[in-house]
Amino acid sequence: MEQTFVKADFSQITGKIKPMHSVNNGPIGQRAHASGDSNAQYYTEAAIPFARNHDANFWTCYGAPHSVDILAIFPNFDADENDPESYDFWLTDEYNKAITDTGTKVFYRLGNKIEHESKKYGANPPKDFHKFARICEHIIRHMNEGWADGTHLGIEYWEIWNEPDYYPACWKGKQEEYYELYDITARHLKKCFPDLKIGGPALTRSTNDHFLKPFFEYLTRDKNDPTPMDFFSFHWYGTDPKEIAEHCEIARELFNKNGYYNTETILNEWNYVRGWESGEVMRYNKKVIPSLKGSAFVSAVMMECQKSPLDHLMYYDAAMPSMWNGLFNKDTYLPLKPYYSIYNYSRLFLLGNEVSCDCDTEHVYTAAAVSNDGNEASILVTYYKDENSYDGTGCEAETKNLRIDWKGFSSDNGVKATYKIIDKDHNAEPVSEETFFGKDGAHILKLPLYTSVLITLKKL
Repeated sequence: MEQTFVKADFSQITGKIKPMHSVNNGPIGQRAHASGDSNAQYYTEAAIPFARNHDANFWTCYGAPHSVDILAIFPNFDADENDPESYDFWLTDEYNKAITDTGTKVFYRLGNKIEHESKKYGANPPKDFHKFARICEHIIRHMNEGWADGTHLGIEYWEIWNEPDYYPACWKGKQEEYYELYDITARHLKKCFPDLKIGGPALTRSTNDHFLKPFFEYLTRDKNDPTPMDFFSFHWYGTDPKEIAEHCEIARELFNKNGYYNTETILNEWNYVRGWESGEVMRYNKKVIPSLKGSAFVSAVMMECQKSPLDHLMYYDAAMPSMWNGLFNKDTYLPLKPYYSIYNYSRLFLLGNEVSCDCDTEHVYTAAAVSNDGNEASILVTYYKDENSYDGTGCEAETKNLRIDWKGFSSDNGVKATYKIIDKDHNAEPVSEETFFGKDGAHILKLPLYTSVLITLKKL
């Protein structure tokens, strides 16, 4: 069997491990169900950086239909936006607390959930864009400054709308109307809160030139005073991690071309989708998302995006009982296979520093990290490609003979290596360990298709 080589050099720091393991939607708080069941402990253990709250309004465990959305918080658009009595923050505050109690930060989408129904409510453009901006201002003041018996959460990211290029489920107006809404709202919020990050528009893809070209022309029509955009958010669904990385490159080039050099690029919806057709294709998507294959896909995407220009990645979705939730069982709230991929990546994130780590074989994805004090390190490896199996059955022949070599990490007392596996039988728990002496280390492993290995190294 031909050997696959992975080489890591812990003396070569290449940057920071970026937050590629954020998600959409938070944990189920204990107050959401009479049973008191919750998956909050798993959020805490996975050290999830951010939870974007788009589509929370669908799910009763987050307070639906009375949470997050503008229509829920400010139900009567004709009311006085300066009067606290015009707002209903109660269940949104509960939801935010459930998120922040786990150590996860809120990424707030200002707008409304997607509407597939024949009649639209939240997808209709606001009647008054300036008033909409002032409503958003008061929501921020409530969440961050305590206005209207509010909280002091320090929410940093505020996203203006979701998928305005998805007509009519998310935006029933003309796309030029969204340009105006974004411009008015971003300018107003940035004037009120110069230290917060204001952005959007959470497009369906970064390659929608029909929407983006005139959008940027509108934002930069005054070259001396372009519309502020601290981050650009977009979405991607597919099967190839290399393709998602290409979209990240496109987004970065787009912003540089239009003079937004410091704008963050955030891909804040993504998941496995082989196709959008109803029937067998969609059924296969549903099988993959919570499966062992889904776990390998999640690992591969996070590591590929770590090496791209992307700043932030957010999995869609951790909401229950959403079909897009591959992280938790909708009945027991217990973790599914892809959760452990999020957990494994968080071990790299907590170490902090990305180091040089490369592989010479297609479909084997790698990343490595070292701590600031240099006493701990990790190597993560995943074997993923889009085969038809979703649980590894029938893929036994698809096994890589893997050799991992590392250097730049040693101790006179030795280095303890612990191996944690995600496969059909294991959920990132330790399966073996050994101690290395000398300046270098090497590991020989069998890596079946859809398997992930996290090797943690600790100086003794």
